[in-house]
Amino acid sequence: MASTVYTTEEIELQDGTTVTLKPLNIKGLRKFMKIMEGFGEVKSEEEGLDVLIDASAVCLSKQKPEYYDESKGENGGASEDWEDVADMPTVYKVLEICGGVKLNDPNLLAAAEAALGKTST
Repeated sequence: MASTVYTTEEIELQDGTTVTLKPLNIKGLRKFMKIMEGFGEVKSEEEGLDVLIDASAVCLSKQKPEYYDESKGENGGASEDWEDVADMPTVYKVLEICGGVKLNDPNLLAAAEAALGKTST
């Protein structure tokens, strides 16, 4: 009997739809990482938000293709449908489970502030 080496988690979106999150396969992870690379080039919070939303849409592109828009650049991005049903806690959870990136970790945020020379108050 085979056993899985990853966990899945069900979440509910703003419209009541339930999706099951699981880690991306390698092909999906490559596309996800290319989008996340754009995070280093953002010049505003809005651009950073777009990167996170697009990356989270890639995570759900196989399960919910209506949330993913292939016409948005080389790696695609989020459709308006995804933006209508997602909120930031949901985006963070999708990125954490599917992409292995935990952005709202207080320790990570403190380390990022320290690296940028900022102090938290």
